[in-house]
Amino acid sequence: MTNTSRHGIEVFVIERPTGPNLLRHSPVEYDAYLYMTRLLLDSSRRSRTAAEADRSALDAAKKGSADLFILALLDEDDHHGYEIGRQIEARSGGDVRFTMASLYATLYRLEERSLVKGRWVEKAGQRRRRYYRITESGRAMLATQRGDWARFMTALTQVAGVKPA
Repeated sequence: MTNTSRHGIEVFVIERPTGPNLLRHSPVEYDAYLYMTRLLLDSSRRSRTAAEADRSALDAAKKGSADLFILALLDEDDHHGYEIGRQIEARSGGDVRFTMASLYATLYRLEERSLVKGRWVEKAGQRRRRYYRITESGRAMLATQRGDWARFMTALTQVAGVKPA
C-alpha cells in the first residue's frame, strides 16, 4: 500500500497481490466488494442509526446476489415470478425480500441474456402466468457465481470473522 496526497486528500493505493496461494477475485466479486464498500462508507458519513446502516449493507448484498438467488431456484424447478419471490423470502427466513418490480426487472434481464427462458401458462380458473426455467448457459453462470460467492464468503470469514449462520 502506498500513500500519496493529491489536492490535500490522502489517497491510499493498494496494489493487487499476486501468488499461487492468494484468493483470485472475479469481476463479480470485485464489483460487489466495491459497491458494498462505497455503500458502507456513504452510510458512515451520514447520520444514520446502526440498524439503518445494517439494512443498507444487506440491501447491497441482495442487489449483488439477485441473479444467484433466481438461478439457484430455477435450477431446482420451473417457477413463476411471484413464486420465486415467495421462495426467496421463505428460505431466507424473511431476511431477503425483493419488490416485484425489481424481481421482474431481473428476470427480464436474465431472459434477455438467455440465462432463463420464460413461457406463458394458462390454467383453468387462474390468470395466466409466466413460468421461467434455467437454460444451459444459465446453469454455467450459476456454477460460476456459486464459486465466486464461495470464495467471497471464505474471504469474509478469514478477514472479517464473518461466520455462516
